[in-house]
Amino acid sequence: MTRLTGRALRLTVYIGEDDTWHHKPLYTEIVHRAHRAGLAGASVFRGIEGFGASSRIHTSRLLSLSEDLPVAVVVVDTEERVRAFLPQLDELVTEGLVTLDDCEVIRYVGRTRETGNTGKTDEKGKKSL
Repeated sequence: MTRLTGRALRLTVYIGEDDTWHHKPLYTEIVHRAHRAGLAGASVFRGIEGFGASSRIHTSRLLSLSEDLPVAVVVVDTEERVRAFLPQLDELVTEGLVTLDDCEVIRYVGRTRETGNTGKTDEKGKKSL
């Protein structure tokens, strides 16, 4: 399990929901490559409205029936590991925005195999989901 506390770097990739890589969603490819690279974690967030460099507004409002909603892929890990991952993004992201922010990791804890997803209580009396 990856240990991560203290100073870290947050990588955020802003792309469109309809962006693809070899007929798969681009956000999926980014997450899977981050996983293979051993990064601490990655999450994908779908926006309900936004615009980017094209200045075209994308929205989820029913009357607009928009496709290609904004998506943010967020990765947090050490600066060294995040920067080592950037060349892969150069290959993948042809349109969008990539940002880096300093951050501080306060707590990074995964589930233990014993508790899994069963709702059991761990040794500190905390219940897992």
